[in-house]
Amino acid sequence: MLVRAAKHEDAASIARIYSHYVLTTVITFEEVAVSEADMAARVREVQSQGLPWLVAEDAGVVVGFAYAGKWKARTAYRFSVESSVYVAPDRTGDGIGTTLYEPLLAELAELGLHTVIGGIALPNDASIRFHEKLGFVKVAHFTEVGFKFGRWIDVAYWQRRL
Repeated sequence: MLVRAAKHEDAASIARIYSHYVLTTVITFEEVAVSEADMAARVREVQSQGLPWLVAEDAGVVVGFAYAGKWKARTAYRFSVESSVYVAPDRTGDGIGTTLYEPLLAELAELGLHTVIGGIALPNDASIRFHEKLGFVKVAHFTEVGFKFGRWIDVAYWQRRL
């Protein structure tokens, strides 16, 4: 398994993985599949801010990605980021999330960031276990803040100091 910075040519694979979650789960609150061009623009935007967007590649195939984006726009938040990780649906449970998150967290620490925040749509026991295994602690819970697939969804936040 190779973990590396995302490249422009990874956009189609990243969009395919992400769009699965958009169309079939409440893990993300987007409701329309993301195009390759839109995903390429998202990767460029994150990287242009000096933040990491990583992919995991197995036998030449992108099987997951992780990135961190600004938590909020105000300058006092400049040392805080929100992280995300997505794994190809046929590869969940293979340790790819951890393989991606460990170098992501290390790179964020090297960049001098202070706090990483992970938002989780609930219920999602697997994501909670994953984040807590990596040292994240629950810090907030918002009830019925998202509406997708005809139902209200809670979102909670986990935080880790670097």
